[in-house]
Amino acid sequence: MQDEKKKFNIMTRSPVRKLVCKLAIPTIISMIVTAVYNAVDTVFVGQIDTSATAAVGIAFSFMALIQAVGFLFGHGSGNPISRELGQKNTQEASCYAALGFFSSFFFGLVIMAVGLIFTKPLCILLGATEDSLSYTMSYIGIISIGAPFMTSSFTLNNQLRLEGNAAYAMIGIASGAVLNVVLDPIFIFVCNMGVAGAALATIISQILGFCILGVGIYFKGVRIKFKYFRPTFARYRKIINCGIPSFFRQGFNCIATICLNNVAGNYGDVAIAAFSIVTRITNFAYSAILGFGQGFQPVCGWNYGAKKYDRVCDAFSFCVSVATIVCIIFCVVGGRFSYGLVAIFRDDPLVIDLGGQILSWQCFTFPTLGLITMSNMLLQNLGKGFWSSVLAVARQGLFFLPLLYLLNFTAGQNGLLLVQSIADLLTFAVSLPITYFVIKDLKSKKSE
Repeated sequence: MQDEKKKFNIMTRSPVRKLVCKLAIPTIISMIVTAVYNAVDTVFVGQIDTSATAAVGIAFSFMALIQAVGFLFGHGSGNPISRELGQKNTQEASCYAALGFFSSFFFGLVIMAVGLIFTKPLCILLGATEDSLSYTMSYIGIISIGAPFMTSSFTLNNQLRLEGNAAYAMIGIASGAVLNVVLDPIFIFVCNMGVAGAALATIISQILGFCILGVGIYFKGVRIKFKYFRPTFARYRKIINCGIPSFFRQGFNCIATICLNNVAGNYGDVAIAAFSIVTRITNFAYSAILGFGQGFQPVCGWNYGAKKYDRVCDAFSFCVSVATIVCIIFCVVGGRFSYGLVAIFRDDPLVIDLGGQILSWQCFTFPTLGLITMSNMLLQNLGKGFWSSVLAVARQGLFFLPLLYLLNFTAGQNGLLLVQSIADLLTFAVSLPITYFVIKDLKSKKSE
């Protein structure tokens, strides 16, 4: 009881900006480490050939689907948990923790079954070409086995983080990431397993992370017990309302990647490889922004639950400012060294030339992601599922998908270079008025 009171005082009375930074540092580290090992996968596989690089990029959309399910139940249960803890309703928080975890594991089993039974048609659907199909099937066939542990890991990570235990969440994610980096070259080259080795290294690392996160939940988090697995329509409705923006964000990222791979596949494996590499590079920078925003989320949830609305507004303003500055720095650095960054992943002049052009255009609009990301997280933590879903769908769905086909039809491969940049600008334009009215409403409320 004393620990709960101490945690409540820290989350609702500590200086907001210092608290956000304290919670953000572990999440930034875990997100960057995760991005690094994703990038390392591509670097090692890129030493095989261009088709292998394309295969990992194609499989990335399948990984995004797994992550989407984990985020649906992780954010969906984590946000109510933080608000219930802010209102000192510990038992109700336990019910959301159990409901989120067991639901996530079940849907992971469903994904595993689909991936193992329909491997070939799934790979073709994701955009595999004739040259990359065998590589893609090897990768996804193995990744599917680890799907239940991967969905559950994302759920446990987000529950721990939103409870305010970001350091333990970081240890779980980072440990798996480090092991992946160690195992990749061993399985790919020493054991001569190729692309299958990269996939095996990934699932072994994810299972380790799952175990460490489980230990973290047991000692520091809201404990997950089957007796608290009490599914009701009201609880599931709240989980879906809070988690659906994350599901849409990741789900449409998955759909956008599938569609991009299929369209880019018309121009060969070089185009797929180039877009795949640029995705890895931009994800590295975007991970830092997401990590910082994830430090904001528990502060937002606890203080909104405790009706301390002025602290929510202060934290949001601070996070938008910092995130935008970081995005501007990446815009300058990424734009200046775009071709050199692509060359790290694949020593192919055609891939480097196309990838450098793609990265240059995406860096141009990268500064818009600060407000877009923080606005999405704010709305999600306040339980405003509809508006949060609108922003989540806008970037990779509402704008990206129509632009992809329109610009490909009108300008061919050159048109594909501009798709993400234009989608970012349009999403930024939509985010501004929505966020303005939400913040205005918060400021009009009286804090306790």
